[in-house]
Amino acid sequence: MKNLLFLIIMASTFLGCKSPEARPPVIVNSGSFIKESVERNKALNKIEREKIQKLIASFSDKEFMTSENGFWYHYNSKVKNDTITPQFGDYITYTFDVSDLDGNEIYSKSDIGEQKYIMDKEELFSGLREGLKLMKPTENITFIFPSQKAYGYYGDENRIGTNVPLICNVNLKTITQNND
Repeated sequence: MKNLLFLIIMASTFLGCKSPEARPPVIVNSGSFIKESVERNKALNKIEREKIQKLIASFSDKEFMTSENGFWYHYNSKVKNDTITPQFGDYITYTFDVSDLDGNEIYSKSDIGEQKYIMDKEELFSGLREGLKLMKPTENITFIFPSQKAYGYYGDENRIGTNVPLICNVNLKTITQNND
């Protein structure tokens, strides 16, 4: 009886312990969602660029420049003597208004009020943050931001919808340099 019990335990040990086998995945993910998203964004970007180029062409009296960061801008008033532009940590004050590409006002300067901002240390949509770095005190610039440089897919919580390119007229009032 003792030997029989020993044989049963030994047999179940050897027969029950085989190496684990990998199971095939239930769902094979090919990355198609990412590919579709990239294609959708490329198509949206192309449509926005065409609209922006058409808008810029309609302003035959203004010379718009293309930034390295993917937006367009025009100096309404340019300062030639001063060379100071905002740097990391500088304290700036500015005003701006926001409209869509059709010229419909979304936010006026009075809606927004004077803004105070510490360069690159506070939240601000990427196009405006990059645009402010181009400005000198008392300059006024019109920026045209594609949606990915503005509020993108999410819009803002109030008046700016999904994937809306923006026109912003920005007036940089002051720069207080950070001497730290």
